[in-house]
Amino acid sequence: MLILACGPLGNVGDTTSRIKSALESAPFIAAEDSRKLTRLVHDLGIRYTGKVISYFEGNESERIDQLTEILVSGADLLVITDAGAPGISDPGYRLIQRAIDNGIPIEVLPGPSAVTTALLLSGLATDRFCFEGFSPRTGGARIAWYEKLITEPRTIIFFEAPHRLQESLTDALAVLGPDRKATICREMTKTYEETVRGTISELLEWSTDREILGELTLVLEGFDAESVSYSAADLVGLVLAREGAGESRKDAIAALAKELNLPKRVVFDAMVGSKASGR
Repeated sequence: MLILACGPLGNVGDTTSRIKSALESAPFIAAEDSRKLTRLVHDLGIRYTGKVISYFEGNESERIDQLTEILVSGADLLVITDAGAPGISDPGYRLIQRAIDNGIPIEVLPGPSAVTTALLLSGLATDRFCFEGFSPRTGGARIAWYEKLITEPRTIIFFEAPHRLQESLTDALAVLGPDRKATICREMTKTYEETVRGTISELLEWSTDREILGELTLVLEGFDAESVSYSAADLVGLVLAREGAGESRKDAIAALAKELNLPKRVVFDAMVGSKASGR
């Protein structure tokens, strides 16, 4: 069986009794960081006897065959990452696929999630949300990434590296505007946990006069079509952005009208009235 253990984000008291028991009994443990695993079991006051195998992003492709062989042999394999759920912006997804392909049963031991913890801390809408992983590392790619989220109606959750926070918020402000509500969740469940709520411009100002350390999860308010009015130029730009992403003009107009809760004719007329319609 492949056992996916959701480890604590920081506070070891969040570790469930099922995960403790599984750590003690698993014959094989694939750990993102063996040192952190050792510290975790020490803090929990338990012991493990299973063979620990290093399994992180850098060696995932070379380890997956070995881990698959363990599962196919009939042994249990427990996967645990540094924090939260394996496979969520951490190694695990490809191994899950391998297990399914080989008919190996999968068991998930639920536990803490940085995604849902940050969502609840943000105070933003929880009825619909999306998780976008880590933002791109380079400025150009990050700008394009934010542009694709301009009209996303769901609350948006993503991870950010502390040394890129100011650059990321600067790009967010340029693309999404200064007034979009957002939340920075830092070091959740840990000693120096901090939650900062405000607009994008307020969070950018907060980030400029301090050293940012630790794990960061950001939450952005979703797009509210009813609160925004669009010029013809705005509509043309949004249609062209969709075309640039591979949509046909007809599909782009229809999808944009639906997203913005506008009559399709309004978007079509904007395109006809623009020089861009000849492109």
